[in-house]
Amino acid sequence: MNKGGKLILWQNPLDPNKPEPLQQQGCEEALPDPGLSPWRLPRNPCAEPSFLLLLIPAASCCCWCLPAWQVRACPDPVDKTQKMAELLGLGDKCGEGTSGASVLAGSCLADNRLNLDVYPDGCRWFLQLFEGRRGEVVQVEFLRLSSNDRLLGTTLGILPHLKHLKSLVLKGGHARDEFGSCQYGSLTSLPPDVGNLRCLTHLDISFNSLSTLPSCILHLPSLRMLLVSHNSLVALPEDFGSLSKLTFFSAMKNQLKDLPQSIGELAVLQDLDLSENALEFLPEEVGNLRNCTELDLSGNCLSSIPDSLSNLKSLRRLHLHSNLLVTVPASLASLPNLSRLDLQNNCLRTVPPEIQTSPFVRLQGNPLGETEPSPQADEPSAGGLRRLFLASGEDSFTVTSEGCKVVLACGIHFYFPPGTASDPLRIYFRTLAPDPQWVKLRHHDVLLSTVLELQPHGVKFQQEVQIWLPYASPQTLHQREVVVRTFSGQSWSDLRTRVEQKRKSKKHVAHCSVLHFSWFLVVSRLVQNECKVPTEGTLLFSSVDPNIKVTFPPGVTEETRSVKLQVLPVSAEEIEEITADAGCRASPLLCLSQDSLVDFLRPVRIQLPLPPGITGLNLDRSRLHLLHGDLEGQTWDDITSQVVLEFTHLYAVFEVTHFSWYWLWYTTKTYIGGIAKKVYERLRMYQVNFIALQRKKDPEQVLLQCVPKHKVDPVLKKLQDRYRGPEPSDMVEMFEGEQFFAAFERGICIDTDRPDCVDGRLLFIFYSHLKNMKEIYVTSPVDRKGQAVKGQVSFYRGAVPESIPEDASRRRKGPDSLWLATLPIKLPRLKPRWAENPGPLNGFSFPPLNLGNAETGYLTQANLLSIARRMGADWQTIGLNLGLTYQQIERIGYNNREDLDKQILDMLFSWAQQNSEAPDCVNKLITAMKESGRQDIADEVETIIELGRQKYRESIRRVGLEQESSTEDSAIAVM
Repeated sequence: MNKGGKLILWQNPLDPNKPEPLQQQGCEEALPDPGLSPWRLPRNPCAEPSFLLLLIPAASCCCWCLPAWQVRACPDPVDKTQKMAELLGLGDKCGEGTSGASVLAGSCLADNRLNLDVYPDGCRWFLQLFEGRRGEVVQVEFLRLSSNDRLLGTTLGILPHLKHLKSLVLKGGHARDEFGSCQYGSLTSLPPDVGNLRCLTHLDISFNSLSTLPSCILHLPSLRMLLVSHNSLVALPEDFGSLSKLTFFSAMKNQLKDLPQSIGELAVLQDLDLSENALEFLPEEVGNLRNCTELDLSGNCLSSIPDSLSNLKSLRRLHLHSNLLVTVPASLASLPNLSRLDLQNNCLRTVPPEIQTSPFVRLQGNPLGETEPSPQADEPSAGGLRRLFLASGEDSFTVTSEGCKVVLACGIHFYFPPGTASDPLRIYFRTLAPDPQWVKLRHHDVLLSTVLELQPHGVKFQQEVQIWLPYASPQTLHQREVVVRTFSGQSWSDLRTRVEQKRKSKKHVAHCSVLHFSWFLVVSRLVQNECKVPTEGTLLFSSVDPNIKVTFPPGVTEETRSVKLQVLPVSAEEIEEITADAGCRASPLLCLSQDSLVDFLRPVRIQLPLPPGITGLNLDRSRLHLLHGDLEGQTWDDITSQVVLEFTHLYAVFEVTHFSWYWLWYTTKTYIGGIAKKVYERLRMYQVNFIALQRKKDPEQVLLQCVPKHKVDPVLKKLQDRYRGPEPSDMVEMFEGEQFFAAFERGICIDTDRPDCVDGRLLFIFYSHLKNMKEIYVTSPVDRKGQAVKGQVSFYRGAVPESIPEDASRRRKGPDSLWLATLPIKLPRLKPRWAENPGPLNGFSFPPLNLGNAETGYLTQANLLSIARRMGADWQTIGLNLGLTYQQIERIGYNNREDLDKQILDMLFSWAQQNSEAPDCVNKLITAMKESGRQDIADEVETIIELGRQKYRESIRRVGLEQESSTEDSAIAVM
């Protein structure tokens, strides 16, 4: 423990300058020994400024400065404000008296940029900065704020004072509600004076609540990039074409129905994204966008496109998928630079031969060659409805009074007929893993899907919404039916369901209709026959076994009540295997229920078939037992002596006044209740095996799965080409919905910060027809350079569903009953590699390199590091636009899996090393950033290059300055 030290906060800015100490405090109180593990604030993947905190011993005579990219990010997000407040509390103890918020806000001000959108109170810090350091704030060129901030309105009034502002980001989506859904920002307009920001070239106001485009935007003379995606715009201004310098415009995920004719006046527009709107036609003026290289019109309601699109000679990519196109002009095939024409999922029955034979055209999902189908009475007439195809990352869509058809990436379909909602309504959705704590399955139910949650809850639609839910087809389950089950907030109920099969994929879907949204899942249940019982009486048959029938005599009830009947067939082989008694037989298991708590006024007559092999001719009445079970199947009482049993050649007939489980047994045993309980329990259990396999090409990738016994061989056969491992575990019995854990032992470790990790163990929930499988990466603290690691994975029981019989639950408690199985896992010895000693680039070793030249400006290695820290998850798109192949991108991702920083560095520096001699490499990098939608990085690179040029011009004017010195100064200027 050191008795004194210095608290130093280093910032790694987004510009090319070297890190400088922002705050330094002497402290005489005891501070923890920093050791070799500096603590770093978590960094947002959007490449915001990163900080490095070091506690330096007082005896040290020098300061340490480590690049922030060498520090590993925290695995879990933490509250930045709280951490920094605690940190600044140390300074307060030393008498500094500095406000934590103001210091943190000041540290975010990195020269000409200010990034506050990742902080919960970013607008408050911006206001404090403007009040205390106005001279610096008004010089800011790049500003990012969250529109989810409650002080956004006050902050907007200050924006016109930032006359040098080049890039302004006011995006929403940074906050999520209690359900985890993305919250849109509160921005509905912009101050008129924002139109006076004459330097503004980049404006991003996506994920907000805009219904009209703020008029001040049309007065921005330098605007080149405008992003208004994920709003509620229904139209663009008529004079939208006045944005003469606009090169990129994105308005995806709005409600645009048409476009102004002035859009053709955007002469320099290169990228136009109008996907996921409600466009029904395009103006001919779209053909005037001569410089447009990419046009995205997917997910609209277009039935045709104008011939003028053939004038777009610069067009490279045209996206028209998921529309209602019935025809396309043949002239599209003659566009000289077109490399992709996406026409998938339209209504094209014929296309021109020039288009059909072009290699860059995508036509999947069209009814090519089919005749016009005749309308069917049982299908909705939705030919002209808007169709939405949502990607895997999206979680919401908007329904208008016109209705729409929606397809989610997971295969779920919706049909909202016209008039479903009178006003535009935002629908949020997500799929959840089933949790036995609230997903209550009934006896002998089998879960066939994950849980779908639709919001808003409780909103009643004016017409029924149709839902198609895909599910795992229960091919091994016979004499059952598939239903959609919904949760009202208090209890689950079954919906009227129709099972359908897709023609092409042959996959099964469950189709239902609802008037309100909540939670939905698909289950397989025992076939349920039901009827209404009036006072006149009625007759109810079982569709599973017509020999089972229930007769309700006249006067059985005063008021009409609903009765349900379910039958569970039990084979003689199952009874013999469970009871180990060859002479034991049982009839099908009958369950009767009703919606009334009052017993029937008159006895109800029930007919059950005699057990297999037993007839009225060879019947020994002393061996026949009629059992009555409670609804939970916990107790089974022999009621043979309490009822009057009548026999025919094939049936037994008896009368009861209340409903529950009824079972007819034929055995020599005298106490049959305990045997029936055991059999009933076993009928609800599944015999399973555990498998643990390692990928052949990467033994650190381990696949764990719990497989029903009859599926083990097919699963192993399917995986044997890619995986190897030990034989499956011994057979274990489990209930539907039962929890179990996988624990890695003896030198094998996993990431315990995973959300499915409980006390260091992986949590599973067994559902017999879902994939109880997880594929994870394992590591070992043992040095594998000298030896292999022979570890193991063990499986342990967890919680059981509440409806499990008490005896079975009791047997699953205690240290001996928790363990299920253990399988070996071996990590081989590591082979020596050529670069085992990590270099300065996070494990990569590259020779010093510069891109460009001194006269035109160039990027140094430090500049490339700053750019790499900004890329985040966009690195793959950027790499492809830089010219790397898909194979190269996949190899980089595989070689550096689970480490995003290494993936980015490997991609960028490998490309830079190969192109360092190319004269246009810097321009190529800028173009790739723009094509990848990262105009912010492109602007930063251009700023760096311009600084280098200015420094070079100054250096050559110096008297007696040598060329080598000027070159060196140019490099220093952009560091």
